Amino acid sequence: MWGLTPLQIAAWAALIVFVLLGLRHQSPSELLGDRRSQHLVFGSAACVFFLWLFRTGIYDGLNVHFLWLTALTLALGYRRAIISGILALLGVTLIGYESWPMLGINATLGVIIPISLSYIIYNVVFHKLPRNVFIYIFLCAFVPGALMIALKMTLLGGYYLLEGIHSWPVIQDNYLILIPLLLFPEAMLNGMTMTLMIIYKPSWAYTFYDKFYLFHK
Repeated sequence: MWGLTPLQIAAWAALIVFVLLGLRHQSPSELLGDRRSQHLVFGSAACVFFLWLFRTGIYDGLNVHFLWLTALTLALGYRRAIISGILALLGVTLIGYESWPMLGINATLGVIIPISLSYIIYNVVFHKLPRNVFIYIFLCAFVPGALMIALKMTLLGGYYLLEGIHSWPVIQDNYLILIPLLLFPEAMLNGMTMTLMIIYKPSWAYTFYDKFYLFHK
């Protein structure tokens, strides 16, 4: 199918297994039966989709764009963030910004891993550090936002190197070199998103609890 490479087949298999496991805990009927969740999940997917349209790159596949996935994770929770992120990825793939053979790789390296690690960081901070609104914004949104875009670009660059699609000098000089330039903007995007959300719409932030972060109960 599409002349997939072994790595692409493995990524597709991982994506399918991950989706099937996720459906055991979040069935489509539950999501479709909750109007508020529908609006948040599909509205977030639309926002991420439009953000991912704004990209740049010289070589095929080595495209640069903001992720916004850490804020998505904090706003929707782990499983619904995965759903929303994959919907956004399907959208950019449908209109030709990404290729179908790369869907498994893009979903695994560009959606599932960043969201999973963002949620792990949030859980570690929540359980191990003082529950303070500034710690929440800085250590759960700002810092992970920067880390996730660096991780995603590093993993994707490694994939293109392993597949022999691009040489190391091309990847380093035209893709990885941009990571330092993107760290602060991506961190600010996620940090400011969560700051504004917990000020104006705290009920939209699945991982923010007033009683812990504001009233210290």
